[in-house]
Order: sequence, then structure tokens, then C-alpha cells
Amino acid sequence: MKNAEAKVPAKPYEPTSQERDALEAQFDRRRKRKPAPSMRVSMTTDGARVSVDHVNEAVGNTLLMESLGTADLDFLNGVLGQLANVGSRGGDVDERGLNFMLAVVKGIEPRDQLETMLAAQMAVIHNATMTFARRLNHVKTIPQQDSAERALNKLARTFAAQLEALKKYRTGGEQKVIVQHVSVNDNAQAIVGNVSTGGGDDEKN
Repeated sequence: MKNAEAKVPAKPYEPTSQERDALEAQFDRRRKRKPAPSMRVSMTTDGARVSVDHVNEAVGNTLLMESLGTADLDFLNGVLGQLANVGSRGGDVDERGLNFMLAVVKGIEPRDQLETMLAAQMAVIHNATMTFARRLNHVKTIPQQDSAERALNKLARTFAAQLEALKKYRTGGEQKVIVQHVSVNDNAQAIVGNVSTGGGDDEKN
């Protein structure tokens, strides 16, 4: 009986230098992110049960509240319930869809409940936008195309308005305006900024 040939173990993959840089950047991004669990959907005799995916429910809820900028458990349950309802398909809660929208909200890093509500609306609008983008890609008639195109345009504009509202809220509505003076010398050359016309104190801004 011949001895079986020894199998040489496959050499582990060695990332390239660019891949290592990208991996390190990703690890650093994860370290800076607030720890927040996902949601788990389980079926019971009373229907679907949505709960935090953590070994300790109290700790999991607290981590989620911190990531959503709130200290109110009722607010957390309300937002999660709304996202679960929006992510339902045929009466069943879509765990993957729920966690995607929750990831969108967490990724915005809301600082308070108002930002969390706006972030939740942005997640919902994004979902609807992608739904109508898919419909537009599969239309069979001109009326279907017009309907999907109108809805897609409205949703895209709404998302842009939401993003602008979030930026405005975070900056307190302040806008910085920088004014620069333009001077034209005798050679018809325009100079922007500080302009010196010669010696002494004769300077113009």
C-alpha cells in the first residue's frame, strides 16, 4: 500500500502594501466608531419579536441609545419600531433591511434626538429612492416610466434637502462669507486680495 502523499498546506495570502494600508485605515475607522449592536428578529407565538443582538439586553440598549444620541429608552424603542415597520415585507419584519437602515442612522452619528429622527427619515427616503430606481430600470410602458421617474426625482431632491437641513442644524444656521477685494492696475491686470501700490503706507486691501 503506497503512502499517501503529504499535502503541502497552502501559503497564507499576503496583502500588498496598498491593501495593508487600506486594512489599517479600516481597523482605525472601526476603533473610532461607537460600539452599537444590531437588531435580531425572532418569531414567537405572538408574532415577530425585535430585540437587541447582545448577550446583555440592558447593555445593548444602552449602547444603542448612546449611538443614537439619546438617554430615553422610550425614544429608542419608538425609533426601532418605526424602522421595523418601514422595513416590513408582507407583514414580516425584514431583519437585514432593519439593520441596514439602523446602520445608516448610526453612521450619521446623531448627537441628539432631533438628529436621530432626521437620520431615520434619511434612511427611509434612501430606501424608497432605491426602490423607484429599480422600478425605473424595469418599466415596460411609458406611463410606468413617467411615474417612476417623477417619484425618483422627488425622493432624490428630498434626500438632498434633508442632508442640507442636517448640515444647517449642526452648524446652527451660520454661514461664513469671505469677501475679497479686486483691484485693477494700470496694466489692466486684476489682483485679488491685498494690493500694494508702492512704498510708504499707501496700501489697499
